[in-house]
Amino acid sequence: MGTKKHKPEEVVAKLRQVDVLVSQGQSVADAIRGIGVTEVTYYRWRKEFGGLKSDQVRRMKELETENQRLRKAIADLTLDKLILQEAARGNF
Repeated sequence: MGTKKHKPEEVVAKLRQVDVLVSQGQSVADAIRGIGVTEVTYYRWRKEFGGLKSDQVRRMKELETENQRLRKAIADLTLDKLILQEAARGNF
């Protein structure tokens, strides 16, 4: 069985779909089967995306990407600083 990478917006939509199915009287297990994922996946998604809306999830992912970019920039600048300090020590 192949795995599919779901987009965050799709995950939120599927979580809401389970909520609707459960409110209509289906069991949680049947509702999870209805969206085509395992219980483990459902509960992992609920833990990560539980109370978020689609636009909030999109913004969170954008912020995570920006955070990674900034961390890389800081690492590069720190490395440059250390190299310059080593070079300065060698000249004196």
